[in-house]
Amino acid sequence: MIDYAKIVVKAGDGGDGRISFRREKYVPKGGPDGGDGGDGGKVYLEADKDLNTLKTFQYQKQFKAESGEAGGKAKKHGKDGKDLVLKVPPGTEVDTGKNRIDLVEVGQRACVARGGKGGRGNWQFRAPDNTTPRIAEKGTKGETLELVLELKLLAEVGLIGLPNGGKSTLLSVLTRARPKIADYPFTTLEPNLGVMEYMEKSVVVADIPGLIEGASKGKGLGVKFLRHVERCRLLVHVINGAKMIEEEAGAEELVKDYEVVRKELADYAQELVAKPEIVVLNKIDVLSKKQIGAVKKAFKGKVKKVIAISAATGENILQLKRVIKGL
Repeated sequence: MIDYAKIVVKAGDGGDGRISFRREKYVPKGGPDGGDGGDGGKVYLEADKDLNTLKTFQYQKQFKAESGEAGGKAKKHGKDGKDLVLKVPPGTEVDTGKNRIDLVEVGQRACVARGGKGGRGNWQFRAPDNTTPRIAEKGTKGETLELVLELKLLAEVGLIGLPNGGKSTLLSVLTRARPKIADYPFTTLEPNLGVMEYMEKSVVVADIPGLIEGASKGKGLGVKFLRHVERCRLLVHVINGAKMIEEEAGAEELVKDYEVVRKELADYAQELVAKPEIVVLNKIDVLSKKQIGAVKKAFKGKVKKVIAISAATGENILQLKRVIKGL
């Protein structure tokens, strides 16, 4: 998934004004009639519902709108340059160097570079004391800007956690999404989206690839996807309960795993750790009731809610859906 791009856009230049004089068979020395140049085209970005990646900008990095035509004879105004509209997926954030533009709604459009103004022709400079002006204006240059585009998924719920915690399996159970699933870390190499339908309500859920310690500083795969958590209103923190069996880990080790991810969220942006959160203890089909109880006790005072589930067997999935729907 291409979710980051840096491009250069240039609006069209304004057309030059023309120096011209009326010359007809019976008017050998007519007055000035040089027309104005056309304005340069603008550059727009527009959110398109049919796009979900910034792949368009992976190879082509420079984009230019059409320049205005020069003015013509007989006061003819030069044609304005055509605007350039670049389509981006909804959820694209644009950094122009001066401000940030958030294109969230389908069809939302923003002008990022303004075209140059067409120059005036010599007809515009006529005056009682200068009936034959031999001057005209040059068109002005269109704006050139370097833009940074970042796609941030428009998901209401984000599944987060360390690799191999069962997030992709949980996404497939909560929604109809079919992400790649395997029993090893980093199976998910890009965010996956699904729509959870529950009691006539639809909720968009994103499976965010596993974070690791140091992700916010560029380690592992997670740094590429932390931006996708920013738009989620609810974070579902998936904890790998099978670690208690596979590595003979205690409940405290699972709390440490939780804290690793929380630290990476905080280091990336403090706003992320302030979001509403549910802790989901996954893979309870391999745990005893005593182990499940120990985990819930270890998290007491750290989180408001721990829901024990098994994405593999479907245990307590309906309870999780009810909680997600209510938040």
